[in-house]
Amino acid sequence: MDDTLETTYDVLVIGGGAAGLSGALTLARARWRVAVIDAGAPRNAPAAGVHGLLGRDGVSPAELLATGRAEVRAVGGQVHDARVAQVVRDDGGTHPFAVTLDDGRVTRARRLLLATGLVDELPDVPGLAERWGRDVLHCPFCHGYEVRGRRIGILATGPHAVRQALLFSQWSDQVVLLTHTGPAPTGDDDARLAARSVDVVDGRVRQVVTEDERLTGVVLDDGGTVALDALVVGTTMRARADVVGPLGLAVTAHPSGQGDHLVADETGRTSVPGVWVAGNATNLSAQVATAAAEGTWAAAQITMDLIEADTAALVGSR
Repeated sequence: MDDTLETTYDVLVIGGGAAGLSGALTLARARWRVAVIDAGAPRNAPAAGVHGLLGRDGVSPAELLATGRAEVRAVGGQVHDARVAQVVRDDGGTHPFAVTLDDGRVTRARRLLLATGLVDELPDVPGLAERWGRDVLHCPFCHGYEVRGRRIGILATGPHAVRQALLFSQWSDQVVLLTHTGPAPTGDDDARLAARSVDVVDGRVRQVVTEDERLTGVVLDDGGTVALDALVVGTTMRARADVVGPLGLAVTAHPSGQGDHLVADETGRTSVPGVWVAGNATNLSAQVATAAAEGTWAAAQITMDLIEADTAALVGSR
């Protein structure tokens, strides 16, 4: 279909990952005029496959998004490869949201669905970023099965490292907690780790070692080495929300202490009338399946909101 950017839409979806495309699919199937604006920087791009997604386990992130785009377009929605430069709410009447793209084009919408996702800030260890999404991991439910039975290191950078070590011990009996910059486990944590046969190695990690395009271990500050097949890190997760600042949406610290997010209620509705958010921008722990479900749920709420508004207008015109 023609993806020429129109001057107005019922709903603009900012972000074309699992949450954004699922939301757009639901909205387009509800016969709203909807467009997705996507900058093309999915969080899971480095991963070989998406896991835990029923019916599509192991599909590459690129293939999943390509399929989703085709499904949105097949029911009348649009998908635009562009970056949003600014979003403002003004006196635009029935279409109060003005969205400016980085090439200068402007379009307007009655409602917005933000599905901008997040950015992972990685620990500053040489060699780590290059292996991110391959054998440097963060989520046991996303990648634990792929490293089952292997030598798994947990890079401690905060209080959540013990929990990560305990989780990954379900997938392997060769888990090592590297204390790095995190607190050394004591008391109950020591006992829990010992009960799950998790070894603890003290000392800061100096660098990640690779051989033949695979992670083989880490080097400690004292020169010692630890042989590994995978390294688990705790990232700091930052909601992508710079462009929506003019709307008055504040990015706030997440209760988990693992980053920041856009606050929304259980329906995805934000504090700004007419704006919903779904996926990792609000739920830091959402996996692909969860993000997609949140996009669908928010789209259903937007549909009900638009129907209420249109019905009120019809009643008023009588």
